Amino acid sequence: VFNAKTAELLSHHQVEIQQKFPKEGWVEQDPKEILRSVHECVEKTCEKLQQLNIDITNIKAIGVSNQRETTVVWDKTTGEPLYNAIVWLDLRTQSTVERLLKRIPGKNKSYFKFRTGLPLSTYFSAVKLRWLLDNVEDIKKAVDDGRAMFGTIDSWLIWSLTGGKNGGVHCTDVTNASRTMLFNIHSLDWDPELCQFFDIPMEILPKVRSSSEIYGLMVCGFFKSGALTGVPISGCLGDQSAALVGQMCFQDGQAKNTYGTGCFLLCNTGQKCVFSEHGLLTTIAYKLGRDKPVHYALEGSVAIAGAVVRWLRDNLGIVKTSQEVEKLAAEVGTSYGCYFVPAFSGLYAPYWEPSARGIICGLTQFTNKNHIAFAALEAVCFQTREILEAMNNDCGIPLSQLQVDGGMTNNKVLMQLQSDILCIPVVKPSMPETTALGAAMAAGAAEGVGIWSLNPGDLTAVTCERFEPQINPAESECRYARWKKAVMKSMGWETSEAPSNGKPM
Repeated sequence: VFNAKTAELLSHHQVEIQQKFPKEGWVEQDPKEILRSVHECVEKTCEKLQQLNIDITNIKAIGVSNQRETTVVWDKTTGEPLYNAIVWLDLRTQSTVERLLKRIPGKNKSYFKFRTGLPLSTYFSAVKLRWLLDNVEDIKKAVDDGRAMFGTIDSWLIWSLTGGKNGGVHCTDVTNASRTMLFNIHSLDWDPELCQFFDIPMEILPKVRSSSEIYGLMVCGFFKSGALTGVPISGCLGDQSAALVGQMCFQDGQAKNTYGTGCFLLCNTGQKCVFSEHGLLTTIAYKLGRDKPVHYALEGSVAIAGAVVRWLRDNLGIVKTSQEVEKLAAEVGTSYGCYFVPAFSGLYAPYWEPSARGIICGLTQFTNKNHIAFAALEAVCFQTREILEAMNNDCGIPLSQLQVDGGMTNNKVLMQLQSDILCIPVVKPSMPETTALGAAMAAGAAEGVGIWSLNPGDLTAVTCERFEPQINPAESECRYARWKKAVMKSMGWETSEAPSNGKPM
């Protein structure tokens, strides 16, 4: 909960959502658990506000932000999900992608780029939806019976919060729609030809709205306290767009990098689409009102950032908490020649190489868990540098500093490393939850709510922490060159043809 005048964070609560890995490369979440986590966060945040003697009837609008490509299909008559949500970095659709590629002239992954801004990849919702329609009997039947609804997580939440099976609103916003591969980023509508190509029935798709307008009202009795009944849900932005808004990157050429599960660098290109020659995506940045212009962005996506820390904790067990990784890395201050390429879900930008897999190389008898922890943090920074170089090449104007946000920015070792590897300052706002702030700004600025001004003169300057480069550029170049060498070695590991015993190669 934010103060609409000062943008100050008044109260918050967070819950970690469980990821399920039913098979290698598969990543799922339970849509009902996601909804329960929203209930819990709202209840706990309202309790905290009351402890601060803040009247919760002062909450005037609700904004939604979400991981964008994660795909869910549910039954509109029962309100129940028909399958787990397939998470954005899930890889099960590799064979679906290859089958679809055969139908494209010259097997060109970028065939739809000028319509969607995206290459054909396992990453986007259309191929996940195609897999569900091909493989889940309950979903096929629900589509035939006219009971199925598709959405990214924002759609599932808004539908549920505005009444669900009793008149819930089935909608999404332009930023989330632009990540499905079914959406035309010029006409700002679902594209009948793309729906036909993916063989997806258009009647299951949500209505596309702007990122800042009243979609519906929070339904009575939804939360124990009932306090938010009738409050409009009036902001909706995919997480990376929300962070761009929260970082106040409203000018052409302003960019931010968010360090979450993955890592996402977005640069505002204004009211024109810029198409990348260097493996970046063209996406919708925001459309802050029904009658407001749409703004576009160039985006570089890294699949694994915070997820590498989670992997060190949960899979290798070399730390008990995520915070310990910073401590281990700080103790050695170098990877001692060890390089980590966390291509657990293939490589995203600028390579788009699904056959890559994670590798740790340069190991010696001297290497210990501290060096591996350092190499993992360094990997996040090297991946960001690759994207930043691609962006500089596409835009022609190198960034003089990098604005950062997201949970991982609390790691001071990581932030200093990032500045060293980029050779430019890294600037972090004192309040790292800029994704939530962006959703709140969009909600508060909506027509009919009007409590948050987005005029540049009214935006409060955010206090920041700066990290300046501390190593000489030659050393940075040398380490980056060796990382590139490691990336080359990570490619071409996986093939989609499984051997006869059914185990992955």
